Amino acid sequence: MIEITCNDRLGKKVRIKCNADDTIGDLKKLIAAQTGTKWDRIVLKKWYTIYKDHVTLQDYEIHDGMNLELYYQ
Repeated sequence: MIEITCNDRLGKKVRIKCNADDTIGDLKKLIAAQTGTKWDRIVLKKWYTIYKDHVTLQDYEIHDGMNLELYYQ
């Protein structure tokens, strides 16, 4: 289990526990369950990299304690 922090820079900071072999789409669904937004409206970024839904966290080298930027479409 790894823990990822997502910050939307509007005051909402969410800490999510998930597995390293989960996809970005799975992570978005966990974030949506905590924030109350639809999972398909969530965009996850790190700097200028937009993460795709079908790729796993391991493939993007997302590790325990990492921060991601949370945006809404």
